[in-house]
Amino acid sequence: MTDSAIATASRANPRSSTGLIGLIGLVRSRRALLALTILSGILAQAGAVASLATGAWLVGRAVTGAPPTALVPGFWLLGIVVIVGATARWGQAYISHDFAFALIETLQVGIYDGLERAAPGYILGRRTGELASVATTDAELMEFFYAHTLADYVGAAIVPLAALIVLYLIHPLVALALLPFLALVASVPFWLARRAGEQGKAVMEKLGLLNAETVEMIQGLRELAIFNRAGDFLARLMAQTRALSTAQKRYGSRAGLELAAIDILIALAMLAAALVGIFLISRDSLDPALFPLVVVLAGGALAPVVEVTQTARKLGELRAGAARILTIFHQREAIADTGRAGRPADATVRFEKLSFAYDGGDRGMVLDGVDFTMVPGETVALVGRSGAGKSTCANLLLRFWDAGTGRITIGGRDIRDLPLSVLRKLVAFVPQDVHLFNETVADNIRLGLPDAPMASVERAARLAQAHDFIADLPAGYDTICGERGARLSGGQRQRIAIARALLVGAPILVLDEASSSLDTENERALQTAMDEVRRDRAVLVIAHRPSTIRSADRVVVLDGGRIVEQGAPADLLARGGLYADLVASPESPR
Repeated sequence: MTDSAIATASRANPRSSTGLIGLIGLVRSRRALLALTILSGILAQAGAVASLATGAWLVGRAVTGAPPTALVPGFWLLGIVVIVGATARWGQAYISHDFAFALIETLQVGIYDGLERAAPGYILGRRTGELASVATTDAELMEFFYAHTLADYVGAAIVPLAALIVLYLIHPLVALALLPFLALVASVPFWLARRAGEQGKAVMEKLGLLNAETVEMIQGLRELAIFNRAGDFLARLMAQTRALSTAQKRYGSRAGLELAAIDILIALAMLAAALVGIFLISRDSLDPALFPLVVVLAGGALAPVVEVTQTARKLGELRAGAARILTIFHQREAIADTGRAGRPADATVRFEKLSFAYDGGDRGMVLDGVDFTMVPGETVALVGRSGAGKSTCANLLLRFWDAGTGRITIGGRDIRDLPLSVLRKLVAFVPQDVHLFNETVADNIRLGLPDAPMASVERAARLAQAHDFIADLPAGYDTICGERGARLSGGQRQRIAIARALLVGAPILVLDEASSSLDTENERALQTAMDEVRRDRAVLVIAHRPSTIRSADRVVVLDGGRIVEQGAPADLLARGGLYADLVASPESPR
């Protein structure tokens, strides 16, 4: 299944494709494997029942005095049936797991695609460990559904029906006696279906919370050690473990009750078949040689049904996992990527009477009528108090969200008319909270341009004032950064992120507190480099350091989502307005 097909499937009918029904819809991409899985499953289950039946028939013939020569064909038949059944069982295991893992790959790619479409809105407020649990544990759990449930249910319908027909041909009363037990065994998992669903959901939720707590504890080990809170967090982790254990015990207790009910019904079914067989033999209505066949076939007819009821005991867990997966899988786009316009020749950025509010305005207006322009070669600094709307301007320019009213244009084109792939190549972004992958320094710099030659990587690093410290690392540009860049300092991570942004050569550069982790000397060197970088770029700087702000050509001061001042840094300082107050305050503008 191609990436585009996965994306299409994951966006289609999100309301109707929920739970296990939603998982079944994905098998359309693997019809051939599904057919082979069903066929091999039927042959495997039929082979097992036929082997038992043939053996019972041979026993019946032998104990009723049939000569050994008359049994030889039966032994040949038994050998053939055993070989066919064993081969089919092996084939079913191989094919069904090939089928399952192919669909799990589709699910995991779809989960990533769903998170990407919904980001950053869906990710905000959801813990990393919980999302990781859905993408790994829940997705892997679906192997049980695809490999051991779908095809087995088809076989559980066909094989017992065939066994019933054989019993009917032996004597209708035997088939009639077995029929209610078949129905009862098949219905056992549904007796407690509601409780199974609730308990399965509880298990998956507790597991997700435990994973989230574990990831959070590992990520915060330094802070926990500094403030001597490791013991408290360990106690929280143990509490989550006990909660998961309690939920699993409840789930297992109900599953055990189902298993006990099934065992009792199987014993009663075989007893009923034996009693009916004895009754028919006493009435000379059944050949005694067929008695072992009747009893064994009665138990064998129930075997495929019992097999699927074993899997049905996990349906509550499967339904809960499927619901969590498909919630992400069918996430709608945070913004609609419907633009078709080509790349604009001009990189002039204009915010035109822009207004925006999160969550439909429940938290009030974040931006209200913001209007300013950036031209190539110009650096504009956005300043203001915390919550003034500075980072929101950057997020809207990147289309993490769409404006409520007004618009943003690049080269005169509304950014909503541009495909996201085009827009993201026009704008390079350096966030304050930098994320580096557990890859080499060079690969982290190449994130936006994977095929960039080493010479270009080094040039970008030099511009970002990162080359010297990279050269001093143990393996230079081949040094592994560690998870989230843990092997590097904050300033080093930030300079690598700046190099990453410069490498792509985007005509618009957004720096969100990008120099906040740099010391004075490195910041000065970076400002010198930026003089060269911004010659042909429109640069938007969100900054609080006066030294960074003074290097801008123009300052836009936001207060309560509105532009209250705009002009050259020196002019605004002389004017004595809000900008001058912010610069003079103990805390620099943020």
